Amino acid sequence: MQAATLPFRSGWLWIQEGGRIFRRQPLAMFFWGLLTSLLITVASVIPILGQMALIAATPVLTFITLCACRHISQGRQMLPGMWFEPLRDKSVRRRLFRLGLAYLACCMLAGFIATLPFLDQLSAAVGDGNNIDPSALFDAMLRPLITFAVLYVLISALFWHAPALTGWHGIKLVQALFYSMVACWRNKWPFLLYGLSWGAIFMAVQFSGDMLMSIGLPAGLVQLVMVPVNIVVVAVLYCSFYPTYMSVFGVNYATLQGEQEIEAGD
Repeated sequence: MQAATLPFRSGWLWIQEGGRIFRRQPLAMFFWGLLTSLLITVASVIPILGQMALIAATPVLTFITLCACRHISQGRQMLPGMWFEPLRDKSVRRRLFRLGLAYLACCMLAGFIATLPFLDQLSAAVGDGNNIDPSALFDAMLRPLITFAVLYVLISALFWHAPALTGWHGIKLVQALFYSMVACWRNKWPFLLYGLSWGAIFMAVQFSGDMLMSIGLPAGLVQLVMVPVNIVVVAVLYCSFYPTYMSVFGVNYATLQGEQEIEAGD
């Protein structure tokens, strides 16, 4: 697989293209954003096992999202029975299952690597659990969190394109991880813009909610308004996964750029 190298502004074009995909079938993608948000909520309630199951299922959920976005981009109406259609192939399920286990193993390994060197400091900050100093606990957790964040960036690069490479092209696990890492490295600057842009978008949404509360609106009403807004933002985020793959491994960047310009002209 030959990965294209794209210019810096591609990171923002991916988000624009994700918005265009969402606008084509907003109800379908809103439903998917709501469903995945509920799965995350349920997983967070179940200690350890819930989070592990969610991490292992991430490649499957990503592949379903990519397939839905491909259908939408090709002008097909997403019907309820189409969502899990990509998993009917036994070989696809097996490859994605292995990918999920590899993702879980990498995340757990990163957690151990980030935590073990600082275990003494964490234990001292927690103490007997009765009189915990929040500032001391924050200082003790800061370096493990930074270490894990750096490691997770590397893990994300390994697995970013892997669901599509294994699911659509049947590429073996190790090869898919290698191709994904190379593609992300070649497009590190667009991905930097992509990540920073999404960080700014989520911060802006949070700031909007805080502003509504600051002008005197009840917290319950603000939450009622912000929940669907957050789901829409998450759904657009999911939609943007598809152009990050297609512009690198599938559709030429010039094609993606041309679609953006044509739509802007309309």
